[in-house]
Parts: sequence; structure tokens; C-alpha cells
Amino acid sequence: MDPIAALAPWRAFWSLWARFAAEIRDEILANGWNEERRCFVDSFGGRDLDASMLLVHELGFLPADDPRFVGTVAAVESELLQDGHVFRYRAADDFGEPENAFNICTFWYINALAALGRKDEARELFDNMLQQRNALGLLAEDLNPATGEQWGNFPQTYSMAGIINGALRLSTAWETAF
Repeated sequence: MDPIAALAPWRAFWSLWARFAAEIRDEILANGWNEERRCFVDSFGGRDLDASMLLVHELGFLPADDPRFVGTVAAVESELLQDGHVFRYRAADDFGEPENAFNICTFWYINALAALGRKDEARELFDNMLQQRNALGLLAEDLNPATGEQWGNFPQTYSMAGIINGALRLSTAWETAF
């Protein structure tokens, strides 16, 4: 069989996937963005913030200099950041209004700051998160910003992945380190 002909089904598959991806992107931009609040929100047509929207740059959805990403970071700073820790959301859920910050959200915020060129702020917050670890260097899922007490699942893989990703993001590139 001709190798080029063998690839034809894959080309059709990727073409279809690209079309669906573009449709989903358009839908998110049209309905996940709140023009009045100037940020991405937790649901289509919603008003509430969710720190997961800090990932729109990390996932390659928008460049860091896009005003929609910048606006979303500013909204998270304004409403979800407390004493250097980021809450996933503030809206009451089945357990009431959240009392503890979700550690991975703080790391998402650190990465967002670094992407915006605010590396000194990002490093300060990163160092603060490292200080929150227990004697074994581990973090729980959540942290109470007022007391520093760790809450939730322990140890939490998301939190540890946040440390690794943050360290990679804030490290000096190997080529320029030496």
C-alpha cells in the first residue's frame, strides 16, 4: 500500500478534530468570557470566578499578553487571592462558602504571574508555598490562609505537581545558567 494513501484516514481525522476544536474554542470565547466583568467565568453565561481559568494560557488557549488572560488574572487577584493563597472559587457549594485555599490554584496563579513577566511576585509566592510544606516536604490539598493549617487530602499529588511545575517555570534556563 502506498504510504501516502495509508495516511489519508488520519488526515481526515485530524481535519475533523481541528474543525471541532475551532468550534469549541469559538463557543468558549463567546460564552465563557464575561464582557461586563472582563474575565473568564466558571460557566457559560455565568458571573462567578473559578481559578481554573488561570489555565487558559498554560493550556495554549490564549497567549499571555491577550487582554482576556490579563483580565482574568486581575479578577482572580481581586476576588480569589487571600494572604498569598488562591481559592478555587468563593461561591457557596454543598459545604457552604469555602474557608480554605486550594493549593494547586495558588500554583496556577504563580505560573500565570510568571507568564505575565511578573516573576519576582511569582517567586515570592512560590517561596511562601514552599514554607507551607510539612517536615517531609509535603502539602495537603488545601490550606487555611489565616492559620496556615493544611486541610483535605494529604499528601496531594496536585500540590506536589504544582511545586514541580512552578519550579520549572521559575528556574533559569539550563542554557543560560552556566
